[in-house]
Amino acid sequence: MLQKYEGIVLYTVKYSDKSDIVHVYTRQGGRMSFLLPVRRSRQSAVRQVLFQPLSILGIEADIRPRSSLHPIKETRASYVFRSLPYHPYKSAIALFVAEFLYRVVREEMPNELLYHYLASSIEWLDVCEKDFANFHLVFLMRLSRFLGLYPNLEDYSPCCYFDLLDACFVSGPPSHGFYVLPEEASRIRTLARMNYDTMYLFRMTRADRNRCLDVICTYYRLHLPDFNELKSLPVLQELF
Repeated sequence: MLQKYEGIVLYTVKYSDKSDIVHVYTRQGGRMSFLLPVRRSRQSAVRQVLFQPLSILGIEADIRPRSSLHPIKETRASYVFRSLPYHPYKSAIALFVAEFLYRVVREEMPNELLYHYLASSIEWLDVCEKDFANFHLVFLMRLSRFLGLYPNLEDYSPCCYFDLLDACFVSGPPSHGFYVLPEEASRIRTLARMNYDTMYLFRMTRADRNRCLDVICTYYRLHLPDFNELKSLPVLQELF
C-alpha cells in the first residue's frame, strides 16, 4: 500500500546493482528502512542526489507489512538546503550528526518532539552564516534529553568529579574508572547552558572542543548498546 512520509536521511548503503538501502528517521513512523532504486535519469521519480546526509524529504513508498524494507516510489525535497551540502565545515558536521543518529536513534515508533528537534536543528545549521563550531556539541547534549540520557547536573562544586556511568557529579573518583576530572567537569555544566543562539559566547580551543566531543561520545557509548566507533569522528575533530 502506498503511504507518504516526511523523513530525515541518516545513512545509505549499497544493497544490489539495482537498489540501495536508505535509513530514514520519519515523522510518521520513527526509524524506517527503504529500498532506493538506482536510476540515473533526471526524469526519474526517485532521484538519488536528494539522499544526502540529513536531507529532509517527502517520501512515497510501497509499505509491505511483513517486510522491513519498503520500496520508494517517489521523493521530493521537503526542505531545500541553502548551504549545508556545499559548505565544507557544515557538510562535515552533517556527516557526523547523520552517522551519530544512525547509531543511537533506533525507535520504530513516531516521536513528534524528537523529529521536530532534529528538523529544526538541521534547518538552523543550514541558514547559520557564522559561529557554528560548537553546533555538534550543543546538538548532542540536547539530544540526550530525548533519549532519556540527560545527566543530573545538580550538586556541582568546583572540586567535583563527573561520574559518566551514574550521570552525576560526585565528590571523589568512582571505583569503576569512568569519570571526568574536576578541572574538566565544569565544561559539562557549560555545555548544558549553551543553545544555538548563544553558543558563540562560549569560546573553546580545538583541544577543548575535541575533548568535550570525546567525553560526550564515551557517555553515549556507556549508556547505549551497540554504539560502535564513528567513522566520521576523526574528520570532524580535524576540522574543529
